[in-house]
Amino acid sequence: MFTEHDIYLFKQGRHFRLYQHLGAQVLMHGGVRGTYFAVWAPNAQAVSVIGDFNYWSPGSHKLNPRSDGSGIWEGFVAQAMPGQTYKYHIESRFHGYRADKGDPFAFFWETSPNTASRIWKMDYDWSDSQWMNTRGQKSGLEKPMSIYEMHLGSWKRDPSDASRFLTYGEIARDLPGYLKEMGYTHVEFMPVFEHPFYGSWGYQCLGFFSPTSRFGTPQDFMALIDALHQHDIGVILDWVPSHFPTDEYGLGYFDGTHLYEHQDPRKGFHPDWKSFIFNYDRHEVVNFLISSAMFWLDKYHIDGLRLDAVASMLYLDYSRQNGEWIPNEFGGNENIGAIDFLKLLNTTIYQNYPDVQTFAEESTSWPMVSRPTYVGGLGFGYKWNMGWMNDTLNYMEKDPVYRKYHHNKMTFSIWYAYSENFVLPLSHDEVVHGKGSLINKMPGDDWNKFSGLRLLLGYMYAHPGKKMTFMGSEFAQWTEWNHDKSLDWHLLEYENHQQMLKWMKTLNHFYQQHPQLYELDFSNKGFSWIDCHDADNSTLSFLRMGRDDKPLLVAANFTPVPRLKHRLGVPFLGSWKEILNSDNPDFGGSGVTNSDIIESHPHNSHGYSCSLELSLPPMAIIFLEVVS
Repeated sequence: MFTEHDIYLFKQGRHFRLYQHLGAQVLMHGGVRGTYFAVWAPNAQAVSVIGDFNYWSPGSHKLNPRSDGSGIWEGFVAQAMPGQTYKYHIESRFHGYRADKGDPFAFFWETSPNTASRIWKMDYDWSDSQWMNTRGQKSGLEKPMSIYEMHLGSWKRDPSDASRFLTYGEIARDLPGYLKEMGYTHVEFMPVFEHPFYGSWGYQCLGFFSPTSRFGTPQDFMALIDALHQHDIGVILDWVPSHFPTDEYGLGYFDGTHLYEHQDPRKGFHPDWKSFIFNYDRHEVVNFLISSAMFWLDKYHIDGLRLDAVASMLYLDYSRQNGEWIPNEFGGNENIGAIDFLKLLNTTIYQNYPDVQTFAEESTSWPMVSRPTYVGGLGFGYKWNMGWMNDTLNYMEKDPVYRKYHHNKMTFSIWYAYSENFVLPLSHDEVVHGKGSLINKMPGDDWNKFSGLRLLLGYMYAHPGKKMTFMGSEFAQWTEWNHDKSLDWHLLEYENHQQMLKWMKTLNHFYQQHPQLYELDFSNKGFSWIDCHDADNSTLSFLRMGRDDKPLLVAANFTPVPRLKHRLGVPFLGSWKEILNSDNPDFGGSGVTNSDIIESHPHNSHGYSCSLELSLPPMAIIFLEVVS
């Protein structure tokens, strides 16, 4: 039910909990239990609810238009009960258009290929109060963050029937303990919102208020999140406010007009994805999207939202040729409506939930993505570092003999490392569409491939920025990710894959145990080069600092040739000890280690007054700490 104030906020584009009013609300009305329906369809001439409760008969339960000019149609149906399916039958005032539409605010949907919404109550008894009271201490800029990105439909499948998805409940029995043991701090789910085409991985979604029914009920998904929280694992959701599919039962052409999308295809249709683009200039659309974001934070205790394809929202000419786009009012290519929307979204989220985070997948050099709106930024908490990812993988894919000619790819990222609050992403996008798995990107024989992957992961954890890896990389899956099958867990029967898993587990726990690797991620006080110029030997060395005065020394050798008696400058006299080495035989390495205490001496090197000599193992990374 709406109050006058609700309608005022709705018209102003400032009502951010519309899910409490629009959609199907189960309630008592006049002493009768039923469902109140409300839908925004300003250009309809008639709207009725059809469903299980009236044999899907248009006109049986007509909704009434509100008289306040909001364009909202509403009505109470006593026969409509939780679990029943329904749609809105909309007759437009234009072109004789009629269609049966799913509810934009539905809490639950039928499983595809069925397309009806389902009346549902959102009751759930949460048991994660300890996590919720302290989660702000788990994802701040000065805290460790190791994110496990995963796709729910292909992490594991039923062992006795590979075609059957695991349910939310079955995943809840395995996933939280696995992530906790492996040392991950957060899990990021690729979009779980209801979507028509499974092969879109959820990025073509229509159920902006509903977890997909492919894996269970809303309460089942809540229980999965609850279980993760009880294991101290934060939950980040991929959220897609950039576009939506054109299926007729969905948001497109909702009331016989382009209601949610721009009418002009130069602004309202994405040429690559063949999907509609939201009209961010329309107040009601802004209400819809921000209400969706708030819904997942309110009702599902989500700890972070990662926004997909932000670049496609920011630029009017994104993936368009001359003549295929319309400049803004100032003649530029910036989408002013989308920019204002993103700022308002982030401001609203952080005002209401200062202990959560938003993440931008933004692939251009747009300035201040992760800076507050009050200084001119977009207001995100974090931004994916796509530049680091592209340069690093491009370098690691090269035969080591040629890496010296591309040394700058591994050093350039530090020049801009503090311009944003970066997450270093090795995501699903890098292991699909013929790109090969991470381990198969590594050149050479199996020894070089496994060593190279350990080195890549170790280097990521040493580099400033929060960490994200995609499922399967932790045990070196050989094949590309395939959304139609389980990960190849059987590989853990083999020692080299067991050793990779052990490396990843060790790396995660080591990372959390050493504040030097995360406390000053976004300050140049947390990083100092020792030697970034050793292109001929393809080595890198640097110091990572935390808030205390004990640095970690990190040295990486990107060739299969051990570098013995390798001299590195250090800032003071003292004793150093190797505390982690990816070439350790426990991880499948060759065993070139620094087993003794290494003393530094007053010998100038690399701009420092002191130096030490150590062995750099082949295709490996080592970490040393000061012991005196």
